[in-house]
Amino acid sequence: MKTKTSLAYNIPGKFEETRFEKNHNVIFKSAVEASKVVAQEIAVLIKSKQVENKFCILGLATGSSPIKVYEELVRMHKEDGLSFHNVVTFNLDEYYPMTKENRQSYHYFMHQHLFNHVDIKPENINIPDGTVVLEELNQYCMNYETKIKNAGGIDFQLLGIGRTGHVGFNEPGSHINSGTRIITLDHITRVDASSDFNGIDNVPKRAITMGVSTILRSKRIVLMAWGQNKATVIKRTIQGEITSEVPATFLQNHSNATFVLDQFAASELTRFETPWLVGQCIWTQELKSKAIIWLCKETKQSILKLTDRDYNNNGMSDLLAQEGSAYDLNINMFNVLQHTITGWPGGKPNTDDSHRPERANPSKKRVILFSPHPDDDVISMGGTFSKLIKQGHDVHVVYQTSGNIAVTDDEALKFAEVCRDFIGKENSEINFSSVINFLNNKTENQVDSLEVRKLKGLIRRRESYAATRYIGLKDEKTHFLDLPFYETGQIKKNPVGLDDIAIVKDIIAKIKPHQVFAAGDLADPHGTHEVCLNSIFEAMKQLKSESYMNDCWLWLYRGAWHEWDIHEIDMAVPLSPDEVTIKRHAILYHQSQKDRVMFQGNDSREFWVRAEERNKNTAKLYDDLGLAEYEAIEAFKRYDY
Repeated sequence: MKTKTSLAYNIPGKFEETRFEKNHNVIFKSAVEASKVVAQEIAVLIKSKQVENKFCILGLATGSSPIKVYEELVRMHKEDGLSFHNVVTFNLDEYYPMTKENRQSYHYFMHQHLFNHVDIKPENINIPDGTVVLEELNQYCMNYETKIKNAGGIDFQLLGIGRTGHVGFNEPGSHINSGTRIITLDHITRVDASSDFNGIDNVPKRAITMGVSTILRSKRIVLMAWGQNKATVIKRTIQGEITSEVPATFLQNHSNATFVLDQFAASELTRFETPWLVGQCIWTQELKSKAIIWLCKETKQSILKLTDRDYNNNGMSDLLAQEGSAYDLNINMFNVLQHTITGWPGGKPNTDDSHRPERANPSKKRVILFSPHPDDDVISMGGTFSKLIKQGHDVHVVYQTSGNIAVTDDEALKFAEVCRDFIGKENSEINFSSVINFLNNKTENQVDSLEVRKLKGLIRRRESYAATRYIGLKDEKTHFLDLPFYETGQIKKNPVGLDDIAIVKDIIAKIKPHQVFAAGDLADPHGTHEVCLNSIFEAMKQLKSESYMNDCWLWLYRGAWHEWDIHEIDMAVPLSPDEVTIKRHAILYHQSQKDRVMFQGNDSREFWVRAEERNKNTAKLYDDLGLAEYEAIEAFKRYDY
């Protein structure tokens, strides 16, 4: 491991070298905390160059990863007097072809998030030009390289990482000696960008990018990665062999590069995923559960068939010595998992609940099912939703956002034309002729008008009513919050505000629930789930002193992208074949989200397919571990707020 010179990351407990890791990396609890530390290092560098009366040459990145860094730099400029008068910037890349005015251009991104808010000189800003004619592009790229060299090279290079392992737009196959050039984008990269462009057909197929060698010549490199979606590529980059198939692995050759990660992006590193393979562990119940389930998968055996040899041969001899025998470990783990399974998600009345995930009393509970979008309820827990109603609980579903951004223009146009033809004249709240005219003449990157957004929101609202009626919920138990943070008309949303939290508080205070179900799926590619969850956390925190909150339990479900790992599950609700069918039909009532889904993330399957396969896979995992065999299982984790 090469010695790193930066002092910004000498934080106790944040970094621990292991024999598996080939890059210096620092793990933070949250992306916000990490971004502030990165911004602070940049600020220190800028100020030190000012003292020396020198320019500070920054290499900058775009995408979601650096946004919080730029926000903190802007704050330091406005509140702490940080000046950018001596800063020269070179951006990594730009789509090709792409005009500067296009909202999806990196020129637009950088000005929106940083340059428009600080005192950097316009002539010191360098961003690849996506309008250069193709015949002149090679010379333009060579000139870009020369300009970096003449500036003295990049002092600090900020990087993100794509799922393909790209840095900049250096896709798999990029050579270590590559310079600034035009490149064809990998299909996965275009899929990941498709929601920003309202469909993959609108994503440019090429881009201009700094080369790998250009990046590696930087004096200091910081690569940032946030979220579960980046965990797999981070493990390959930090622990894998250097290969052009994962261009980020070339950073292993750099003498002063640091990976700055949140705990989700770091979750698949060996020291977190299987720490017993790294060294001695403190064997908490959670870690024991994780290790034993991993051992079952590794040996392809059920829990009760594991032997002393299995434990000893797989780095778990200290656990075996601590517990005494494989038999004791196995039976205890089997019982832990067995006690998570229940067909009574609201608690089973008149029974001993000491080994059940939910309380028996009160036998009839008031339940809030929070759904970030108007379909997460049925996608993520449609079977449990149905059971709660059938078992007599007072269930309320609360849709936190309108979900209007996820309705395609074609879908909205279809509804607008039907409404216009049916009404015959404009006597409604929405002028449908105006909506049709807007959609037929909508220009690239134009934000939807208020009427269009209202129509799209109504489409999703009526789909939600259809789905909840099918499950058996009365209309008066269905609530739509339309939280303000979401209503920007754009993919980029506002931060959660006081108004959002107040609205969530009001619905909780009105219902006074015994159970709250909320989306804990932070892999949502556009962050709406995380913002919605944070609004619930804050609202429940503010309400904690209320007496009814003493009896309120919070259960987290996961959405369309990931499921809880088996060792994380506190409540597993089995579904019969008929209940799986009911859930599927409820999802299909959300017709605007079928076939041409705009925000699928990195999974091209329809939502009902991925949800059904996920639930069946969870049931199979329980079966493989030696538990009862079920058709499907929905999983939940209890959260102590």
